[in-house]
Amino acid sequence: MNALTDLTDLTGRTAVVTGASSGLGSRFAEVLADAGATVYAAARRLDRLEALAASPRTSGAIRPVACDVADPADCKALVARVLAETGRVDVLVNNAGASGPARVEDETEDDLERVLAINLRGPFLLAKHAGEAMCAAGSGSIVNVASILALVSAAPVGGVGYAASKGAVVAMTRELAGQWGRHGVRVNALVPGWFRTEMNDALFADETSARWVDRSTMLRRPGQVAELDGALLFLGSDASSYMTGQTLVVDGGWTAR
Repeated sequence: MNALTDLTDLTGRTAVVTGASSGLGSRFAEVLADAGATVYAAARRLDRLEALAASPRTSGAIRPVACDVADPADCKALVARVLAETGRVDVLVNNAGASGPARVEDETEDDLERVLAINLRGPFLLAKHAGEAMCAAGSGSIVNVASILALVSAAPVGGVGYAASKGAVVAMTRELAGQWGRHGVRVNALVPGWFRTEMNDALFADETSARWVDRSTMLRRPGQVAELDGALLFLGSDASSYMTGQTLVVDGGWTAR
């Protein structure tokens, strides 16, 4: 290995990735496994996680766990299982997310509560449970996946509940970093722009909205999922050892306009 690969080597470490059954989450699990980590891939769709774990690429490094991050008991049980089996949590990637109706007129209280439970309460509880072990160990990295909607409006798409939840994730990231920095635990937010994922299928299936994304992005295209690999590995590894409380935006220039 050279100096750079030493910094991003996760051999012997344990990572947890939520929302790992599709899209960014499944890719994140693969990237961390490729870097040498034992990865607990968590989501509600266990069949998809098992298929991910069976992939020759991951060489048995991914362990599937059924988990609904909207359920506080599931959040606690996930971290407890990881600690029981490996004795450590080195990296937590809070990636699971959900969206609601785009128009506030169509968004109900139930919609808001569901989005907040998945996008905010779940990451808070997982960070709380994992952070306790990380603080005791004196090290650890938490990566909270937010959104450009935490920083700017993307009306007419997005949704008030979704934007509010992701804005809160950025604020939570900053506060956790402030509280846990003295224990050697780093907390940062990864903020993707428009990427072709299952959640955004409808956006890119519509020719008008797809052109809108291209036109409004400096690089004139949406991102490919692999273009987040470097940012995730940077935040999750020792390559970012002096970085905490920060928001890393990977959006093709969308928010810089």
